[in-house]
Amino acid sequence: MSNSKFRFLCAIWILAFVGQAALAQTVLLNASYDVAREFYKDINTAFVAQYKKSSGKDIRVDQAHGGSSAQARAVNDGLEADVVTMNTSTDIDFLASNGVVAKDWTKRFPHNASPTSSTMLFLVRDKNPKGIKDWDDLIRPGIQVVVVNPKTGGNGRMAYLAAWGQVRKRGGTDAQAADYVAKLYKNVPVLAKGGRDATTIFLQRNLGDVLITFESEVVSVDREFGAGKVDAIHPSVSIVAENPVAVVERTVAKKGTQDAAKAYLNFLYSDEAQEIAAQHAIRPSNPAILKKYAATFKPISLFTVDDFFGSFAEAQKVHFNDGGQFDRLYTVK
Repeated sequence: MSNSKFRFLCAIWILAFVGQAALAQTVLLNASYDVAREFYKDINTAFVAQYKKSSGKDIRVDQAHGGSSAQARAVNDGLEADVVTMNTSTDIDFLASNGVVAKDWTKRFPHNASPTSSTMLFLVRDKNPKGIKDWDDLIRPGIQVVVVNPKTGGNGRMAYLAAWGQVRKRGGTDAQAADYVAKLYKNVPVLAKGGRDATTIFLQRNLGDVLITFESEVVSVDREFGAGKVDAIHPSVSIVAENPVAVVERTVAKKGTQDAAKAYLNFLYSDEAQEIAAQHAIRPSNPAILKKYAATFKPISLFTVDDFFGSFAEAQKVHFNDGGQFDRLYTVK
């Protein structure tokens, strides 16, 4: 056999081997909410290493991010995500109602399938030039508030429910809460599509005096735009925003990735993943790790969705479905 023919056959063999190895590698897709991209980038790196060590197998995790409701609709319409990691349960409930995830998805993992949580706070410009300290300041004349559209993102729904619920938490009625929220949205110049879009509007378009967003966005802003651009204001009262997760049963049945998808979501409860969450200012469910990062997670009087809205499903129906409270209170600009 000539050297050239031998080299040619070797090349064919190598390409075939590489191709088989590529086919053998499991690939997961995580469809997630807008502002979690940096967190899951670090989670994926850690999980890939852990999975290789424990199973001896290679795995890759791809990410898809956007407004959480838009992501849920994309998965429902055929996006082949193996897992969904959202910021409100209504988006996963929507998928469960269509048979895309398990009906009992909240029972498949600990803490109602929420390995982490967050809360809503305010980002203001450096040194807080408008002197914003608490919710009452957001409805002052002339204050512009940047917030996500609650129709398209869980970030927006949590901001809305936080604004409503803080009135109730401080002893107000639903009528007073409705009045407050109406005044708040009169100060909203434009509704963002998702959490990262809201941050871009606030920092790149330089629109608004205050951004209502998840606590974790403080870390993301400092990393992406540089420290010192914003100050974080922790209001006296805010909402518990759980971050629920689920296996996309329709996809894993088709791809045969059920075990890998479950391993990925179980990893989110590990000490390593909980530490990564805390480093991203996402509240871990592990109480010892939460306590360890007490300097990051300032004390806030927190309430849950169930406290004032019955459930997320009820809140969705009353406030965010077409013709609900939000549509009655907000006038499109």
